[in-house]
Amino acid sequence: MTAPPSESVGDTAGEVPKATLRVLVTGATGYIGSRLVPVLVKEGHTVIAASRSSSGTDDYPWDGEVETRELDIEDEDQTGEAVAGVDAVIYLVHSMESEDFARKDREAAQRMASACERNGVSRIVYLSGLVPDGELSAHLRSRQEVEQIFLAGAVPAVVLRASMVIGAGSTSYELLKRLSERVPLITPVPAWMRSRIQPVAVEDVVHVIARSLRVDPRNAHFDVGGDQVLTYPELLGLFADTAGLRRIQVIVPGIPRWIVGLGCALIAQMPRTEVNTLIESLKHDMICHEEAVRDDLLEPGHDYLSVAEALRRALDPSSAAGTSYTGDVQGAAPTDPA
Repeated sequence: MTAPPSESVGDTAGEVPKATLRVLVTGATGYIGSRLVPVLVKEGHTVIAASRSSSGTDDYPWDGEVETRELDIEDEDQTGEAVAGVDAVIYLVHSMESEDFARKDREAAQRMASACERNGVSRIVYLSGLVPDGELSAHLRSRQEVEQIFLAGAVPAVVLRASMVIGAGSTSYELLKRLSERVPLITPVPAWMRSRIQPVAVEDVVHVIARSLRVDPRNAHFDVGGDQVLTYPELLGLFADTAGLRRIQVIVPGIPRWIVGLGCALIAQMPRTEVNTLIESLKHDMICHEEAVRDDLLEPGHDYLSVAEALRRALDPSSAAGTSYTGDVQGAAPTDPA
């Protein structure tokens, strides 16, 4: 398959020319990475897709247009080999499965930062999550620790703190969708789950990551959220309206978070660890503290997708092939996690 040619775009202040960067995408076969790769190829970058095996990208429509490298992020030699000869690393790695995820994430980030310094990489882009006020969960503390490792390193790093990502196949969206569809008529909402959130479409997340390669290398972090701030019950209601579901919400006090996490995982048939991580975050207001990304990274004139439009496109059965050059990035893809 031949990728569409990149457009010829003149440089603007602070931007580097297109088609000049060799970009290593770690987590290329993950949800964000698999949708980012075709965008980077289309923009003219040379993309090196990293996965645990040399055949790990075979099922993706962009496989023939990228270089592939094996990368076990826990292997120091493989990490060094993976970043050799690249200009930028987009780091999309998070450990959520093991009990010692914090140690694994910390050591992996240190390994990557050192390898990038040794190999003369010019920038790192790390996709993190919003950092709310108050006491952080173990996963949010771990992401913040990874941020600090990259920002303190010798290689300039852009940290993108993304809010809840809306798009078919994303963990947050799939949990929202399955709970809305599988809990009939009456939706019980724990009283503590009325915090505010600022969802962002996966299309906008991918756009911001790609734009991070178009500015001068820098050390900075940016909050990334859409234009709308909702409570979680409001988001549930908006999904139900968009999907044509009739649901009545009932606020229920006194339900412990661990019970909610267990129940949601069972109903949604999703990994309990991932569901618990998302449920735990809902005790916070997950909203942006600053809007510098609009001035410093976003393409001039870029408008965020509304939450309703992001949901509508994610629900549209014709919006498939989200990982292809011509598909809708908001749509599902056969390679999305089951």
